[in-house]
Amino acid sequence: MDSKSPSKRQTRGRNPRGQGERLREEVVAATLRMLDELGDDQALSLRAVAREINVAATSVYLHFPDRDALVLAALERCHQDLMLAVQQAELTEDGPVAQLRARTLVLGAWAHDHPGLYKVLHESTLNQRADMRFKEELGRTTTAAVQRCMDAGLAPTDDAAMVALDLRAAVHGAVSMRVNQPDQHWPPLEDQVDRFLRKLVGTPPDPAPRTTTAG
Repeated sequence: MDSKSPSKRQTRGRNPRGQGERLREEVVAATLRMLDELGDDQALSLRAVAREINVAATSVYLHFPDRDALVLAALERCHQDLMLAVQQAELTEDGPVAQLRARTLVLGAWAHDHPGLYKVLHESTLNQRADMRFKEELGRTTTAAVQRCMDAGLAPTDDAAMVALDLRAAVHGAVSMRVNQPDQHWPPLEDQVDRFLRKLVGTPPDPAPRTTTAG
């Protein structure tokens, strides 16, 4: 090959000093996109991520020594975004039960939009290999939300942590079935969540009164 012939795919030059963090963000963002498409962290490679953003593989290795480190960083970012969505959903509702319902439904909506990421975040073997304590935040905030319902007299007094765990297990089961068997005819997740809240948390029959607008 003639030394002056351009390669099929040019890689961009090194980031100027101070822009290493920008490259890291690009790598994480690309990893999230690819994981959502693949639904399997084992199918990802650092070289593939490098190709996705048109950089040399060595540039990725400077920030992440191996695939697990990269996937773990991406999942932590993913979880941060999910927690922000949960907080925003709570802010749109009045009252502890409606807020608990809103935050619970966020997981279903997010999993519907990002089934691949859901599988990697909650069902991949990385959960056994890596420290994913950042996921504990969801458990703590769900427990706090359940406790607020109890404190307001809108749910029977009980061990809020255990009730929150039961609720999360039920919701994850419902969501996982939808993600892994999308062609089945599932009941509306909203209806299932309402039943979970009544049966597992003990909330009133109408946990989230609907408001109608004049048409």
